[in-house]
Amino acid sequence: MNKKENKKHQRKFKSDAEVEELLEGDMSDFIAKNDFTLTSFEFAPKNKTITIRVSEALLNAIQVQAKKRKTSYQKFIREALERVLKNSA
Repeated sequence: MNKKENKKHQRKFKSDAEVEELLEGDMSDFIAKNDFTLTSFEFAPKNKTITIRVSEALLNAIQVQAKKRKTSYQKFIREALERVLKNSA
């Protein structure tokens, strides 16, 4: 949603009741799919360690992609594994 579209959705409320009424209704006009990014919430404790051997080229490629996403390469690998498992279910 661009700034112009966002302004048309802004309105002034006279009371908390008006705000509550709005929030109880359909909010789909205020949400655009492009406003969201995929987020992985890692709540489970990381209490197991694995060791894998990969080629230097593969590790470098993983590190480059992780850096582009501003995350550690270990987290990038975990997220990749989670995506594979989710998509194979």
